[in-house]
Amino acid sequence: MTSLPSPAIELSADEARRMVLRAQGFLGAPDRRSGVRGVLRHLGAVQLDTISVLARSHELIPYARLGAVGRDTVEAAYWTDTHAFEYWSHAACILPIEEWPHFAFRRRAYRARPQWHHDLPAGAYDQVIKQLRAEGPLTATELGGAKNKGEWWDWSESKIAVERALMYGEVVCTERRSWKRVYDLAERAVPDALLHDDLDDTECLRRLVRLAGEALGVGTRADIADYHRLKGEQFDAVVADSGLVPVTVQGWAKPAWADPKALETTPRGRHRTTLLSPFDSLIWERARTERIFGFTHRLEAYVPKPKRIHGYFAMPLLAGGRLLGRVDPAREGSTLVARQVALDTPKAVAPMAQALLEAASWVGCDAVRVERVNRPELTAELVRALT
Repeated sequence: MTSLPSPAIELSADEARRMVLRAQGFLGAPDRRSGVRGVLRHLGAVQLDTISVLARSHELIPYARLGAVGRDTVEAAYWTDTHAFEYWSHAACILPIEEWPHFAFRRRAYRARPQWHHDLPAGAYDQVIKQLRAEGPLTATELGGAKNKGEWWDWSESKIAVERALMYGEVVCTERRSWKRVYDLAERAVPDALLHDDLDDTECLRRLVRLAGEALGVGTRADIADYHRLKGEQFDAVVADSGLVPVTVQGWAKPAWADPKALETTPRGRHRTTLLSPFDSLIWERARTERIFGFTHRLEAYVPKPKRIHGYFAMPLLAGGRLLGRVDPAREGSTLVARQVALDTPKAVAPMAQALLEAASWVGCDAVRVERVNRPELTAELVRALT
């Protein structure tokens, strides 16, 4: 690892937690003028996922920070005026279009990749590019079909080709239509000033490490590298020149780095009360969430139902800058169903009710029904707070 100077700045665990909340957009007045696009630029990446309970995760991210912004408004903010593109970051993520040049290192790595899971017949790649040039933007189905007749991973030739072109950067995902990727040629979809791979790997990595540090406020090597799925040695190679400041945080066993702007002022302001997507960048890394909030959370959607503890898509409750519980929601007509509610403290009842009512209104529900609470003695109080 790179040898770094001993940090002169020491933060308490509470100071670090508040810095994180402000950096992630949960402390202080929300930036409604910048709206959804401002949230995307501020976070640098918004993760996508197929699961939709209340809404899809990329809709829940701005909602958690801004409140009940219209869902159509969210989609339009991401995908119009070449504002964003989809690419591999923390996972499949929506990214600000101005960051296209900084993912050149990843595009180059994909182009140099010696082996792939799917074989690609000769001519299939060129055929997809030719079709997109003549007819695009198109979905994989419109390109000739996304799958063969086998299992979900049995992609068609055109799907394999277009996904490889996406990784290479010759093709861009410009929106999702009924959750299907819509592909177009990068030469059409990316503004001319950004359409280049001129930046070397070091410059790309330096930028992404700095962006991750700013979005997190303060983080360890693993925290910051994980934000855009960088390797530890990639972080090591550029952190000294990234502009991030070495710090120590009380109770953190590992060294940390902070955004220098985050250190200039004390985080103050109103805390947001909201339900969080499990894919929210505030909590998407379990070890970090446990370290900062003392809260263990695991997405159980892919856990066999009998082994689930908190439910299929349990959403943590953020209130007063703390994670106070979680709820596994569902929708039945115009009713939001709280199938399983976990309250870590009686003080969580009122904020849980507030968060459930706000979420219900946002998705067009006019009632909330509670099915089960981990503390039965709090059930009646929660039901009263919801009426």
